[in-house]
Amino acid sequence: MKNMIINARRYPIGIQTFSEIITNGYVYVDKTDLVWQLGHYAKYIFLSRPRRFGKSLLTSTLESYFKGEKSLFEGLKIMPLEKEWEEYPVIRLDLSTAKGQDSPAELRDKLTLLLKPYKEEYGSDPDEKTPGGVLAGLIRRAYKKTEKQVVVLLDEYDAPLLEVLHEGEMLNPMRKVMQEFYQPLKASEAMIKFCFITGITKFSQLSIFSTINNLKNVTMLPQFSAICGITEHEVKTVLAEGIEKMAVNYNCSAEEMFERIKMRYDGYHFSETSDDIYNPYSLLNAFTDCKLSNYWFESGTPTFLIRQMQHFRTDIMSLDRLDVFSSEFDQPTEAMQSALPLLYQSGYLTIKDYDEETETYTLSIPNQEVRIGYTEGLLPVYTGLEAGRVKAGFAMKFWLALKRHDVDLAMREMQAYLASIPYVEGFKKKLREVAIAEGFYEYTMYLIFSTLNFYVRTQVKCAGGREDMVVWMPDAIYVFELKVNGTAQDALKEIDNGNYAIPYQTDGRSVVKVGVKFDSEKRVPVDWAVSI
Repeated sequence: MKNMIINARRYPIGIQTFSEIITNGYVYVDKTDLVWQLGHYAKYIFLSRPRRFGKSLLTSTLESYFKGEKSLFEGLKIMPLEKEWEEYPVIRLDLSTAKGQDSPAELRDKLTLLLKPYKEEYGSDPDEKTPGGVLAGLIRRAYKKTEKQVVVLLDEYDAPLLEVLHEGEMLNPMRKVMQEFYQPLKASEAMIKFCFITGITKFSQLSIFSTINNLKNVTMLPQFSAICGITEHEVKTVLAEGIEKMAVNYNCSAEEMFERIKMRYDGYHFSETSDDIYNPYSLLNAFTDCKLSNYWFESGTPTFLIRQMQHFRTDIMSLDRLDVFSSEFDQPTEAMQSALPLLYQSGYLTIKDYDEETETYTLSIPNQEVRIGYTEGLLPVYTGLEAGRVKAGFAMKFWLALKRHDVDLAMREMQAYLASIPYVEGFKKKLREVAIAEGFYEYTMYLIFSTLNFYVRTQVKCAGGREDMVVWMPDAIYVFELKVNGTAQDALKEIDNGNYAIPYQTDGRSVVKVGVKFDSEKRVPVDWAVSI
């Protein structure tokens, strides 16, 4: 890159309040037409989106809209749509501040504390002993005081429960606290103008919103797929200046810079006909710094997700391309039979394609940022290797060797690296158990390739059987067969006998067949054979 050029535009990093963005002149991607449509779509609405995708800003925008703060919306898309600008009392709660409580009693106390500002505004009643009782009283008093129906906005509604998923002794009593808290939302229906609930995961109405039988889930509706996140059109128009300044820093054209940004941050789709959606947190950070980096993953470790993947013994190598029905990933969190719903709802998988005839969705990892950060987080869990050591130890050497089509050098780099490093603490016993199976080496190579952002598929079906691994690079396709019992030549013969390379011969890139023999005691590749 050239010397850094600081971006003069002010991007709202960490700012989730609509009024502050507008009044202080921050860059704003106008979603107010969709906000208006959402406010008139149904009375009780639920929307799920991944973390740091703009849910809190959306909730804040709804708050300003229902408070009738017309001046904030001057010049925005909502103005031709809204004629009345009527003011309503708004109760807005951020439940992310209630996560991490150690007991139901602590959770009840925290919820009651969240309601304190509204008790000061609308009064309190000493007979209201529970958080739900306090909320019901606030809605009733706000309605009576203003003679207007009340708007209730609940942001990150699932935060108090995420950390205790599949911990039955803790989950059930904590869930009962939340059930009691949300119960007034239905009981107060006549006094409520609009109720909006947002979060990452999707708990069933039966378990959390037991009385709200008319809660409308708009999570996968095409008309609201772009309400959070930034579309490709918005990137090319509203944020075009950011692309141009980054292009100067990276000494490339604006078109080339756009393609690099697209590869890193694009790829999300929230319905079968969704626009391309970019991660807003990463994108705005990149424009602020004039630098490509993995901002979303650096902002938080997906520990709860990895814990669930371990709980369900998730096959990580199957996640690159899954063909599934919506019922397999758009389902209540507590009814999960696999980690798939949580992977989708959390943004680690997204919709890549939809087949109308079979009504099946293709799910895959969204983009480069997710692939690299995700696999780095999984490396120590699944293979016992430290992600930082992998990248610093040999990744660049390995990549350069493959780029020069020197498979022998690449495999020697891998052999030297795997033979030289310690595994993470606590993994050695597990290692003795798993290292005798070829699947362990598939996991290891899959994750290593993925941290380099290669497109990797494992257990690829073809007419002759299943290929252990296929790696796509810009100018070559590598077909790998791995052996623990057997020789490298045996592995190469299996590729030929199964015709594993034939499906790629019309691609235009060179096809390289590689047979690899692993030693289960040393846990390194000890022999390999190559054929082109």
